[in-house]
Amino acid sequence: MKKFIDKLKNIWSIEELRKRIVYTITLVLVYRIGCYIALPGINPSRIADDSGPGGILGILNMFAGGAFSRASIFALGVMPYISASIFMQLAGIVVPQIAKMQKEDSGRKKINMYTRYLTVLVTAFQASAYVAYLRSPSYAAALTPDYSPFMFWLSTIIVLTAGTLFVMWLGEKITDRGIGNGTSLIIMVGILARFPHSIIQEFGAKNIGGGGGLLIFLIELAVFIAVIVGLILLTQGVRKIPLNYARRIIGSTNAAKEVSGARDFIPLKVNSAGVMPIIFAQAMMFIPTIFTGFTTSETATGFVQALTDNRSLWYNLIYAVMVIAFTYFYTALIFNPTEMADNLKRNNSFIPGVKPGEPTADYIATIMDRITLPGACFLALAGILPGIAGLLGVTSGFASFFGGTSMLIGVGVILDTLQQVESYLLMNHYDGLMKAGRITGRTAVNTSRASA
Repeated sequence: MKKFIDKLKNIWSIEELRKRIVYTITLVLVYRIGCYIALPGINPSRIADDSGPGGILGILNMFAGGAFSRASIFALGVMPYISASIFMQLAGIVVPQIAKMQKEDSGRKKINMYTRYLTVLVTAFQASAYVAYLRSPSYAAALTPDYSPFMFWLSTIIVLTAGTLFVMWLGEKITDRGIGNGTSLIIMVGILARFPHSIIQEFGAKNIGGGGGLLIFLIELAVFIAVIVGLILLTQGVRKIPLNYARRIIGSTNAAKEVSGARDFIPLKVNSAGVMPIIFAQAMMFIPTIFTGFTTSETATGFVQALTDNRSLWYNLIYAVMVIAFTYFYTALIFNPTEMADNLKRNNSFIPGVKPGEPTADYIATIMDRITLPGACFLALAGILPGIAGLLGVTSGFASFFGGTSMLIGVGVILDTLQQVESYLLMNHYDGLMKAGRITGRTAVNTSRASA
């Protein structure tokens, strides 16, 4: 405990780090306050159900920190910006002109500008759909009768678009002047805001009627901690490929000195795709529900209902297969072994026993394919763990933290933030946060100069 207090004192004694932490906390508080400010024309006290929707809307509500179900001015959160960013990232793989722009500083500034413009369009489209959602029976009593439908539609689109742009601005300011990645931090705070209520609800459910409920609750907490440890291993796991640099001649002609080649390694992440395969798989799982109203077959309706229940066998089986497939797909999009091999060749570095050029690319691709399989399987297991926890009697709110999107994002963002804090400590000649080794987050810098 004393060492932990000393670490906090060291962190607080660094002026720049202290200012960044205070700045980050202030902007996060502004965001959380905005999540409770209702839209014009909505009476928040009359909202029928504040527990939140299910399905894909439940995912949006989770990312928005509950603002979606509260009909808040930040109801859409930062998700339109993330959707626009993903679209531009995928466009860079398909469109050569955008790929070329991503490699230049001026081009990246233009892409950021295009992403902001696209965010406005995506937000306006989602806001229109959100207006239709607010006219459902759950929110009918909360609508102000004196507010005309057209004015409500127009004001909601304007306010939600402005709210999303403001949240996007908060994220950029946290990234520039705060600590950690602002956008990811805002999402994480929204997700973890539900944790205290979920764990209190689970504790109350297990203590009803006695019968060893407290012991079961403690076992659930132990399993929950073990899941967090497993997700940390999945996030930080790498396969190190040894790397050598060619011998170099240093000095003038008369006093030339030959320096032996340096040794390094290329860290290939076991889970390069991150949380994206789970997000893609969740979105795909809800597509069949769109066609439910076009059929009267009880078999088809029952199958679709099974796909919306994360505790059913068909849901978990199909969901796991889709996560594995999307992991390979997304890894193939973001990982380019040919480009990495070319970078190694330009920097006079090589993998021992492998010829430069195409053989190196094939070697890296083979290793990446092999380590992606266990990474994809563990990612699929993390995705279906909330459903398994629900089958074992855990309440739905607490079960969502047993893996899935919420905990993967939470673990990754916390690791990234702690990595930045540790960097400030080491720069100011303090000990790091860990007794042995350094913290590496999802965005850990590749230590290989050749693969940079």
